[in-house]
Amino acid sequence: MTLPPIRRVVTGINPQGESAFIEDGPAPAVRMVPQRPGYRVTNLWCTGAAPAPVDAADAIAGHQGVAPAKGGTVLRIIDFPPEPQDPQALEHMLQATFASMYRDARHAPRAGEHPGMHCTRTVDYALMLEGELLAIMESSQTTLRAGDVLIQRGTRHAWANRSGRPARIAFVLVDGL
Repeated sequence: MTLPPIRRVVTGINPQGESAFIEDGPAPAVRMVPQRPGYRVTNLWCTGAAPAPVDAADAIAGHQGVAPAKGGTVLRIIDFPPEPQDPQALEHMLQATFASMYRDARHAPRAGEHPGMHCTRTVDYALMLEGELLAIMESSQTTLRAGDVLIQRGTRHAWANRSGRPARIAFVLVDGL
């Protein structure tokens, strides 16, 4: 029940000075969490400043953590497997996820909160690509389905996949104040 890998196509200028496809293949920066089968983070591109130099070299393989560089952006796609029914198994998986993937995220769920509740200092454009995810805030929650877009503005939030099927969502993270 896993989704196919992400194909990344990158444009640029060829030696003749013409626009061209300079790369076409699997995304080079893919991270998995062994304790959470089916969970896959595919980092596709990052920028280190705004405005971003359009001819900047690909730096995504060296990107660490969740947040973009100061003044920069990160484009990533995350595949979320369905959550286990056992709350302890879910908590174990989410702790493994945050410990290995989100070292720079503030992760401090309070009593009664979803164990994946966290906050980053970014504006995130979240584009639901496939399946459905529950977007959880401190005061409410909503279900996102393919085609929906969520603008997350530095708020405490969590994601839950209770659909029984894999879900895929794209994020553009913009460094925030």
